[in-house]
Amino acid sequence: MTPLVAAGLVGLSILLLFIGLAQVLSAPAEIVDDRLQRYAHRESGQFEFLDIIDDESDSGGSFLDELAEEQARRSGLLVELARADLKLTPREWFTFNFLVVLLMGLVGWLLFRNIVLAVGSAIVGIFLPRIWLRMRQQRRLNKFNQMLPDAIGLLANSLRAGYSLLQSMEVLSREMPDPIGAEFRVVIREVGLGLTEEQALKNLLERVPSDDLDMMITAINVQKEVGGNLAEILDILAYTIRERVRIQGEIRVLTSQQRLAGWVLTFVPVALFLFMFMVNREYVSLLYTTTCGWIMLVTAIFLIIAGNFAIRKIIAIEV
Repeated sequence: MTPLVAAGLVGLSILLLFIGLAQVLSAPAEIVDDRLQRYAHRESGQFEFLDIIDDESDSGGSFLDELAEEQARRSGLLVELARADLKLTPREWFTFNFLVVLLMGLVGWLLFRNIVLAVGSAIVGIFLPRIWLRMRQQRRLNKFNQMLPDAIGLLANSLRAGYSLLQSMEVLSREMPDPIGAEFRVVIREVGLGLTEEQALKNLLERVPSDDLDMMITAINVQKEVGGNLAEILDILAYTIRERVRIQGEIRVLTSQQRLAGWVLTFVPVALFLFMFMVNREYVSLLYTTTCGWIMLVTAIFLIIAGNFAIRKIIAIEV
């Protein structure tokens, strides 16, 4: 590959990246609102779409859009995007994945001038968007769980003040910040569109796979069947969850050194490799230009991943 062709490919990839970002960031608010109304009921463990878009907008969809939507339904991508609170269509998500793979492949080629490493970099780019999506989901779930005891307490106080369950959830959607406020606004909207409270709460649990939220929804459903003081039940549940969150925080503090050690052991070899690559490329090139070097490189990557996985398993204490 000549320098001119490589420069052209880099420029093309950067142009495509900016076009994709501009398309995502310039989406009108009405489209975002429609996406928030997608989920009406669940069938076979996945969401189904509401027919809330008129015939004119439906007819404007392209074949690629329909293909992306169908693939997203089959792979569960719609649920994954909802859990991460990403306001992206399936086509935009697949476009983003393609751009990441293209950029990683070009970066690998420009850095190493080796087709095998360029392909390996592109393969790494396949997994990067999914890893980022999982991290975003986990961060949002942790924030939701930390706010849930206060939300349950507010729900119990509203019930004690004489509000119905639906009115209490509406108060919750107004008073609590995101992500809890946003999720309960979706629940209120789904009930307004004709779903039962039970089904709307099931959809909420599908979007937010929280064990604490599961306990709250189970308590609400059981109280509807057998009766009882729901406000008192929720108060006890809020106290239990609050204590659980406190214990999890203490465990996180006690294991912080081990977590840091795991990340250091993972990234120091990578940083050292990149430093040596910039300082003395010919010396480092033996790792990916000789058979012995490839064996050493693959073994090192395997051991680094195994070590990080082992440390994460050791410090993962369930409460």
